[in-house]
Amino acid sequence: MYDTARRVALVKQRVRENTRRKRQRGIYGLSGACMLLCAALMQAAGTVVGPGQPEAWGVFGAMLLREDAGGYVLVAVVSFAAAAAITALCFRLRIRENQKKDGTDKPDPQEQEEKSQ
Repeated sequence: MYDTARRVALVKQRVRENTRRKRQRGIYGLSGACMLLCAALMQAAGTVVGPGQPEAWGVFGAMLLREDAGGYVLVAVVSFAAAAAITALCFRLRIRENQKKDGTDKPDPQEQEEKSQ
């Protein structure tokens, strides 16, 4: 039989291990979602972008000024918006997780600082 201190140490170790596994699953899930989003956007780019000259030697910036380049711009804007939304979601989830871990419902110190400014 283990004494109380040893049992507490084993429980804490198991909690740390479970927390690590949970975070790893979250990371893998988000990575998979990002890969799926990237693949979907690449497929959508093929249907949205019309046929035209595939390359322009020496005028790469001017490609976005062509009339049929709107699909590329649309895919870029949607990709940026999706990345920003996923980042904001991850920050909110981390803040919520930290509040649950602390056992308090007080707001994050950074949020309080931003509200006071």
